[in-house]
Formats: sequence, structure tokens, C-alpha cells
Amino acid sequence: MSIQLFVPKFRIDECLAAIRECLEKGWTGLGFKTATMEEEWKTYTGLPNAHFLSSNTVGLHLAVELYKTKFGWSDEDEVITTPLTFISTNHAILYAGMKPVFADVDESLCLDPESVIERITPKTKALIFVGIGGNIGQYQKIVEICKEHDIKLILDAAHMAGTRVNGKHVGQEADCVVFSFQAVKNLPTADSGMICFKSKEDDERVRKLSWLGINKDTFARTAAQGAYKWMYDVEELGYKYHGNSIMAAMGLVQLKYLDLDNAYRRQLASWYRENLAGQTKIGIVNVTPGCESSTHLLQIRVKDRDALMLALNEHQIYPGVHYRDNTEYSMYSFGAGTCPNAAKASQEILSLPMHLGLTRADVDTVCELLIRYAK
Repeated sequence: MSIQLFVPKFRIDECLAAIRECLEKGWTGLGFKTATMEEEWKTYTGLPNAHFLSSNTVGLHLAVELYKTKFGWSDEDEVITTPLTFISTNHAILYAGMKPVFADVDESLCLDPESVIERITPKTKALIFVGIGGNIGQYQKIVEICKEHDIKLILDAAHMAGTRVNGKHVGQEADCVVFSFQAVKNLPTADSGMICFKSKEDDERVRKLSWLGINKDTFARTAAQGAYKWMYDVEELGYKYHGNSIMAAMGLVQLKYLDLDNAYRRQLASWYRENLAGQTKIGIVNVTPGCESSTHLLQIRVKDRDALMLALNEHQIYPGVHYRDNTEYSMYSFGAGTCPNAAKASQEILSLPMHLGLTRADVDTVCELLIRYAK
């Protein structure tokens, strides 16, 4: 039997019942379940605002776009970001017509505050912090830097559903937090996300931006009374980025189990760490003290990563790589050589199988083979 990197767990009967409710009511789009999902997410995280979207990627785009137009930023202005992320993080900056500036990472694989400070110029308007694997790295120092320099802080929390810091869900300090509920994330649907602005004004505007600039969504119009309930205004150019009730119905089911699921992921990580303790050829990426990580990923660093992957594959074990240094891609090659730590990590990191179907025996098997083949 193979051991895969990711295998999402769905409470199938509960999800089908929730989807059936949408079908029976004849309401599968925006509203109905999406509104409930937003309220439940605010309750779960303690964040003041939440808007359900079709993906994390569109949320990042909306965040940069909203701030750019709100504050009158130009195409020459810059957003500091990490090269060690999925490309959607950095595509979002380009979607909004701004310039990504790559800062290096530290041992947590998150942005290094010292590198961030070196990159700040008068053109720096925002920063996107990626909590890779669910870890916070030196996030609090980044928060302080952004406050000191009046930089908008966008937290790409694609991996951070359920991550807590000193008992509070991550994201309270950010200007905007964007979550992912994509198919293999800790709270999986088929694909969806959530954008959470600190400002109510920004939340209200993003609801228009995500619905083509229309100032009244279909669910609100349906619930309204009177002959003119169909009438709405289009106030600005927007996008078709909102989520739908089918995905929200699944998300509401998955949310009930998120803390339980994350606890098991941390148990898996504990078993991996126990088995690999003292192995000098295998470095485990550590979680910042005080962070109760969602543990979306457990990453190690090894010298001959690609050969090790092939050896594991021969035993039907399929780890992954998160991520390739984005400056190695053609369209981001302008940043090549500017982030040596990220470049080195990109050649060494390996994400171990991490999903709810794994057993202690599976973890033992993976670790035995890692120890055998790591060089």
C-alpha cells in the first residue's frame, strides 16, 4: 500500500446532507450557506470580519487590489514577499499591477525580519507574510516592522486554519488575513477560501469587488421586499470571485472537526520528531515556541533531496516539496540570487506524508526509510 503526501478526509454523509439541503432549497450560489460559514468562521477565529471566496488566490488579489486603489498606490510601488511559497502568493501582486520584492527566509522558512528591513524603500506599501506549514516563524517581529514603517500587512494563511499563538487564533494583528479551504488543506472543500479584513469598511468594499462591483448581492435582493428589490448599482470594476453555498456547506461540516483533526496532525508530527531525533543527516524544520501550529506540513531538510525522493518512491512513499524558490521560475527570475537562504532551502526541503489516514506504523515506516536512505 502506498503512503501519499496528502489524502483529504471528508465526513461524507454529513457533507452530502448539507449539500442536499442546498439542492432542495434551490440555492447553491452566494448566500444561504456562505453567510453562515462567514459567521461561524468569525466565531472560530475571533477575527472581526470574514468574506467567503472561491479561493485563497483570489483573496490575495483582492487584498492587494483593494489597498492599491484605496490608497492610490502606483504600478511602481512595491510589495515585499517571500520566494518560498506557492506562486499564487506572488501572482496576486502582479494581478494588481504592483512589483513583488523578494526578501529571504529564516530557519522556519518564513520571512526573515532582517532581510525584510533591508528591502524597505519609500516605494514599499505592503508585505505578504506566508505562514508556511502553519508555522508563524518571526511573525511578531514582522508585525512590529510593518507598524513602524506604515506598511500594510497581508497574512497569507493558506496553511494556517487553526493555528493559534498563545491561545489566540493567528491573524489578529494583520490588516488582512486570507485562508485556503482548497481540496487538500486542513479544512478541505473542493476549493474555496476566506478573506478577513481588520476594517469593516474594507470588508464591505471587498464584497462588492468580489461580485463584479455590484452593490447588492443576489441573496440580499431575494430577501428584500418591494417592487424595486431587483435593482442594484454597479459602483466600480469588480470580479467574479465570491464563494458558493455548496463549498460553504462542506466547509461548515469540516469546521466542526478542525481542532480535532489538527490535534491528530500534531500527534503525527510528534511521532516523526521522536523517530528522527538525533539523526544528523535529517534536519526537521521546527515550530516557533508559543505557536500551536495547524501542522499542514512537516518539513525536513536533507542534502540529497531528489535522490532521497526517488528512493522513497520506489517503496511507494510519496513526499512533496513546498516550495520551489519562485525566483527559479522564468517570470520571477529578476529576483534570482537575492535570497540565498531560500535558494538553499529549496534544494533541501522535503514535506513528509501528513494526513489523517496515517497511522503510527505508517510514520515508523517512513522514518525507517528516511534514516536508511538519507545521505
